[in-house]
Amino acid sequence: MKDWHPDLSRSSSPRYIAIADLIEMDLRSGVLAAGDRLPPQRALAKRLNIDFTTVARGYVEAQKRGLVDSHVGRGTFVVGRQARERRSFALAAASDPRRASAIDFSMNLPPEPSDPDLLARMQEGMSAVAVDIIPLLRYQGFGGLGMDKDAAAIWLSRRGLNPAQERIFVTPGAHPALLAIFGLLAKPGETVLSENITYPGMRSIAAQLRLNLAGLAMDDEGVLPEAFEESCERLRPKALYLNPTLQNPTTLTIPQTRREAIAAIARKYRVPIIEDDAYGFIPLDAPMPMAAIAPDLTWHIGGLAKCIGAGLRLAFVVAPDTRSIWPFVSAMRSNNVMASPLNMALATRWIEDGTADGILRFIRAEAAARQGMVADILPSGSYRADPISFNIWLPLAGGWTRATFGSHMRNAGIGVVASDAFTVEGIAPEAVRVCLGGPIGREALKGALNFMAHALQGPPELAASFF
Repeated sequence: MKDWHPDLSRSSSPRYIAIADLIEMDLRSGVLAAGDRLPPQRALAKRLNIDFTTVARGYVEAQKRGLVDSHVGRGTFVVGRQARERRSFALAAASDPRRASAIDFSMNLPPEPSDPDLLARMQEGMSAVAVDIIPLLRYQGFGGLGMDKDAAAIWLSRRGLNPAQERIFVTPGAHPALLAIFGLLAKPGETVLSENITYPGMRSIAAQLRLNLAGLAMDDEGVLPEAFEESCERLRPKALYLNPTLQNPTTLTIPQTRREAIAAIARKYRVPIIEDDAYGFIPLDAPMPMAAIAPDLTWHIGGLAKCIGAGLRLAFVVAPDTRSIWPFVSAMRSNNVMASPLNMALATRWIEDGTADGILRFIRAEAAARQGMVADILPSGSYRADPISFNIWLPLAGGWTRATFGSHMRNAGIGVVASDAFTVEGIAPEAVRVCLGGPIGREALKGALNFMAHALQGPPELAASFF
């Protein structure tokens, strides 16, 4: 390993840019040479007396310039621009149509990247990971290697979270993490709380663990604090589940003041919060996570399914304290052993080289464009959506029921899920979730939205007569 000790005063740029500048300068002057291994990020941060995130961003910037490359389990190496330019990556000649046809339009998926440059970067990352593939076929310790947790820390810092590495875990998706956490916090027959209209997976987890799931009344800003406090007094719940940003299915985002009120009540009654932040990375100006407001009470789950891709099956979990670490590790190991090292290596690569940010930017832009299409086609006020969400919540009127509307839309290939899947208590409203993302392109989506708008203009009997 090269004993590299850059003098940041040699560059007037921000520190992370200065690190990349100095790698380039020292490569030109001969202080660094192709093949030199740079110090680990945490070691360099300690040496320079700066925070780890700054060094990590500096290495990412250097990688973007083609100056360094990273290898899973080995470290970051100087390659030089010319070496980078000579490197080629083998891309698959054609996709397997048997996999391409496996589409579920009812899943709330982000728009799929279609930009050629972005796709090339994604494929390049997969090729780079495959260069050192054998270690990725082995068992690894649960929660990710140090470099995977470092990448998770970089990603979580975008949400204003900076937990110690020992509290960060890379898990095989949000759902198994939720299952493990609720299994730790509540026993069969005990009560846990959620929004009354909530993520369907929460309902299935409660049923599997034989927990009593109680729904809390909501308004346009999410869970009502008074409903939460009343339930704390009456039900003595073991946990509160929240999907607070671009909530699935209503797309609402709990504002900062409401989050603080909920956190205050949770603290008063010592109720742990499970924050499913699946969509938290999508908005550019999302409110502060519950894990930043009440870190000692909150299990934070930053899934990658909605902001990078569901096929990765990865989520970054932040435990609320060190006491929770080993029970969580034990619960996850017994059910899942570990997240896929291949998937972790790819996610780490994409985060470090900026590809993940490129995917996220594409999702934001495409989601906004699709919401613009919805606004042009459906009457204002007839549905609920966030300008950057990739679904809408559609209340039904004019004689339409959720069953008849869902059946009619499925015949047109539109991803619709009835409100029954999301309703915890009481009668499900006549409403559906309509998905705008996934493999469907803009033109096909436009046709589907026009079909839906036409159907809603008349009674269901008229629409049914066409089939």
